[in-house]
Amino acid sequence: MSSTLASWLARLEQQHPRAIDLGLDRVRAVHARLGLGRPARHVVTVGGTNGKGSTVAFVEAIARAAGHRVGAYTSPHLLAFNERIRIDGEDAGDAPIIEAFEAVEAARDGISLTYFEVATLAALWLFAREGLDLAILEVGLGGRLDATNIVEPDVAVITTVDLDHQDWLGPDVEAIGFEKAGIARAWKPLVLGDDDPPSSVLRHAYAIGAKTLRIGCDFFIDDAGGEAGWRWREVGREVELPLPALAAPAQLRNAAVAIAALRAIDLRIDDEALRCGVASARLPGRLQRLERGGVEYVLDVAHNPQAARQVADWLAAQPAVRTQAVFAALGDKDAAGIVDALAAHVDAWHLAGLPGQGARAIDAGELAARLPAPLADAASRSPDVAAAIERAAAQARPGERVLVLGSFHTVAAGLRQLGASPAA
Repeated sequence: MSSTLASWLARLEQQHPRAIDLGLDRVRAVHARLGLGRPARHVVTVGGTNGKGSTVAFVEAIARAAGHRVGAYTSPHLLAFNERIRIDGEDAGDAPIIEAFEAVEAARDGISLTYFEVATLAALWLFAREGLDLAILEVGLGGRLDATNIVEPDVAVITTVDLDHQDWLGPDVEAIGFEKAGIARAWKPLVLGDDDPPSSVLRHAYAIGAKTLRIGCDFFIDDAGGEAGWRWREVGREVELPLPALAAPAQLRNAAVAIAALRAIDLRIDDEALRCGVASARLPGRLQRLERGGVEYVLDVAHNPQAARQVADWLAAQPAVRTQAVFAALGDKDAAGIVDALAAHVDAWHLAGLPGQGARAIDAGELAARLPAPLADAASRSPDVAAAIERAAAQARPGERVLVLGSFHTVAAGLRQLGASPAA
């Protein structure tokens, strides 16, 4: 048996023939063998193309501000696996995670599980021991066949539906929406963060009797963007709230969705907890800002065009300064779409590879080949993110900006190069 968390994780990466193997039969069987009940008195499951992690952060912060014991399971991590499992705002320690892995290993008895499936079961095992008021589960991929979907939520959330992971979820937003709608439950609330959700989501909700709560229909954002704050509103109730510490205009929407989800379950949340939670929620790698030598570094995990458009909206609202971008993406992502969304706000591009990321990794040359020729020809190319940041830093003057984006791996490498922690 592995003795350290690092050795356990290395083993888990190799034990299943495929990194992604969607389906619930195997993980449900091991869950039953573990004899686990519900991970908490209430469960919120959060799916969607973008905004999942931020919505989890808002739900967690608000519920904790109200005095509830909360567990949050998210993925992927930036610098340490422990980030994936939080209990009362603290990352799980190595020893409890190893104990959970050992329990899963003993229960699986020959059933092969992916890295993500073992991680999910370990989180559920840890949560079940804690007497939690609320467990928040972030979907890893899709929803219908994601390991988190073995748990029955009290409320399901779909933040947005857009193009991403088409190889697994289908070629268009209707197919992707159907997969994400699989986390909804009959006669239970389904909170939707899209102004115009795919018809596949609405059809599935109607077919199973899920009660949809739609932004712009059932709950609203008023006075968005003002320095004094904003207002969350539903029929018969409104709450004045501060602006989130999380940047990006889209974070108001994520906060509103989080509030709607909490309002949909029987959990005591007063207005002061809403205000405190919205103001205090933090999430690394989402427009995370650092200063080095007078240069502002902004790191964001945006890895699809919708997320890149949200970064572009934020950049458009900032003071106009020379901005360089360090960009590294995995091979199954729409690199051209990401660049196109940001091109109007970036003065110089530095392309980088992501070595060590397996079959999905591409080098800077292949990345350049996927981009428009004028931009690719003018961009610098580096073997890795650290080298690309060094190039950008050498050209940056105080008061200028360097944007680092393209994936969780890109941001993790950027944090290491800049000597920062996720919480910095």
